Amino acid sequence: MLEGILTEGFIYGIMVLGVFITFRVLNFADMTVDGSFPLGACILGVLLSRGLPFSVALFTAFAGGMAAGLVTALIHTRLKIPDLLSGILTMTMLYSINLRVMSNRANLSLIKVPTLFSRIISWASAFMPGEWAIVIFCLLTIVIIKIALDLFFRTDFGLCVGALGDNPQLIISQGMNPDVIKIVGICLANGLMGIAGAYAAMYQGFSDINFGSGMIVSGLASLMIGEFLLRSNRIGILTLRAILGSVLYRALMFFARNYGYYIHMTANDLKLITGILIIVCIMLSRAGYAKGGRSGWGIK
Repeated sequence: MLEGILTEGFIYGIMVLGVFITFRVLNFADMTVDGSFPLGACILGVLLSRGLPFSVALFTAFAGGMAAGLVTALIHTRLKIPDLLSGILTMTMLYSINLRVMSNRANLSLIKVPTLFSRIISWASAFMPGEWAIVIFCLLTIVIIKIALDLFFRTDFGLCVGALGDNPQLIISQGMNPDVIKIVGICLANGLMGIAGAYAAMYQGFSDINFGSGMIVSGLASLMIGEFLLRSNRIGILTLRAILGSVLYRALMFFARNYGYYIHMTANDLKLITGILIIVCIMLSRAGYAKGGRSGWGIK
């Protein structure tokens, strides 16, 4: 039970970090995640089934996610289409592209395909349970990503990315192009979505073009839950609480799936619960219970 919650929390935490970049840092309502997340899963599944190394498959999944983000960013910045519609358009197009990547198949089983997770389980079986080996590996992965993001947002360019969402005029007055900064941020966020999708495919044992259904809603719910756990504007805390929010959200979903029948709730009610959870978080934020959210974001 615990190992499953932690593994899912860390894997989907990578996705939540991407949502954090677009929604909280850039103030950009990016719906691309529902397409870029399964894109990463589809790319990894196809490449691994063709015998390519894990490193190549993961890097290509990351690059695929970045390419999806680039399309959204260009639609928004060059064609002047609103951010929400840009993401929806890319998400819609990605459904067909994902089918193309999967050779017109809706899903691809990885049970008989050696994956990075299966290799880790095999390697660690001599001295520890395979499930906990996956937990440790996913934890190391998300810690590395978190540290890399923290360092990135402390660079001059990262500080500009952080300032863009709060004060675009400041970026323009400094002689920088806000469109370029926005494009880089959206590409980076969707690259993380691609990595998360690839990890989810290895964990689930299959790739599916419907992996992204409702992903943005769960990402937002995780992000908002995390904002109630820790109050700070430091970038290290902001990324940490996104990860903690992901783990807590997965724990809530686990208990809802397994013990919800006590209140006559079924698995079909999970999306209803997620939606209500987001509404409650927004209402509490407006009431002043959460600090350090969008309005107070800043790198320290």
